[in-house]
Amino acid sequence: MAELYVIVVGCGRLGRLLANRLSGEGHQVVVVDRDVNRFANLSTEFSGFTVEGNAVEPAVLRQAGIEKADCLFATTDKDNVNLMVAQVANKIFGVENVVARVFDPAHAAMFREFQVQTISPTKLSADAFLQLVSAFQEEQIV
Repeated sequence: MAELYVIVVGCGRLGRLLANRLSGEGHQVVVVDRDVNRFANLSTEFSGFTVEGNAVEPAVLRQAGIEKADCLFATTDKDNVNLMVAQVANKIFGVENVVARVFDPAHAAMFREFQVQTISPTKLSADAFLQLVSAFQEEQIV
């Protein structure tokens, strides 16, 4: 498998998990967060590096090495920030593989309008619960 240069924006639970796993798989990983204290929660095996700053600012993304990024994951807990970061990465720096977390499913249409690929934990969770409801119904029918 080819090594990727990955930028993870946001060092919360999701960003930290992604960064640790991608680093463990041998990828080059950079984590960007506004709060330097969050980096302390990265695994001791994390082999990437960190950048403190607001990823909406092009200078911060340049510091993270955006010019050589194969992909960027916007994982903050703010939909608007994730959309802005994704747009800057894709439109200004030409990063083709950009994925943003979107909490509010109503915002997903706006992300699609800007051609930003999304993952919605809210929608994924709802889908999982609905699949369980279907499974429960099938069990009752049998």
